[in-house]
Amino acid sequence: MTNQLIVISGPSGVGKGTIVKLLTEKLGCALSVSCTTRPPRTGEVDGKSYFFITKEKFLKLIEENGLLEYSEHFENYYGTPRAFVEETLRFSDVILEIEVDGALQVKKAYPEALLILVVPPDMQALNERLYGRGTENAPHIQERISRAEYELSKKNEYDFTVVNDVLEDAVAEITEIIKSRKYKE
Repeated sequence: MTNQLIVISGPSGVGKGTIVKLLTEKLGCALSVSCTTRPPRTGEVDGKSYFFITKEKFLKLIEENGLLEYSEHFENYYGTPRAFVEETLRFSDVILEIEVDGALQVKKAYPEALLILVVPPDMQALNERLYGRGTENAPHIQERISRAEYELSKKNEYDFTVVNDVLEDAVAEITEIIKSRKYKE
C-alpha cells in the first residue's frame, strides 16, 4: 500500500475548499499548500492558505522546475511546489486542491495520481454560491461562470466526478473513492 497523490478540482464556488478541509481531518492526509501571486483574501494566512509570493519569485520557480504544475488564472499565477509534494508522499497521502489545467499537468507527471472533479448540481446552484460568497463583483463572477463551463468540459479526463449537492454526501463519496483506491493496490 503506497501513499496516493489525490487531486481535487472543480469550479470556483463548488465547495472544494470545504470538502478538502473535511477530507484532511477525516483521513489524515497532508494538504499541499500552493504558491500564488494574488494578494491574500480576508482571513487567508501565508504558508497555510497559500504561499503568497511575487511574480518574479514565481517565474524563477518555473525556470528551476520547482513546480509540479502551474497556471495563470485571472491574471495571477498559481502552482504546486514540487519538493513539498515529493517529500510528503514518502510519509502520507497528499491532497492537491488545484484547477483543471494544473490537474492535467499533474496527471502527466504522476500517471498514478487520483483525479476527482467536484461539480455543482447545476449551473444555477453555482451562480447562487458565487454571488452568495460576496467576495467579488458581477463581472468577475461572470468570468468564473465562463471558466466553470470550460472546467466542466474536462470531466472525462478525471478518474471520478462527484456532485456536491449535499456536502456530507460528497465527502462520504470521495472518502470511499480514496479508500477503495488505496486498499485495492
